[in-house]
Amino acid sequence: MVETPTEPQPEQPATPAASEGFVGSTVAELRKVVWPSRQQLFAESVAVILMVTLSAFAIAAIDRFYSWVNAQVFR
Repeated sequence: MVETPTEPQPEQPATPAASEGFVGSTVAELRKVVWPSRQQLFAESVAVILMVTLSAFAIAAIDRFYSWVNAQVFR
């Protein structure tokens, strides 16, 4: 007796042909990318630069504070 599956089988993801190779697969994936607009790219770049700058100042302030505490304790 042959059993038939009661649940539908999920479709297998398409695999790139062997002839496509790495470059073909890479180009296919890059076509799927949603590239940001110039305005979005600029806004997000400014946000990243601002956050890195603020983080650097915060780390520098904490470092100076601990250096000052160290100097006071170990005179």
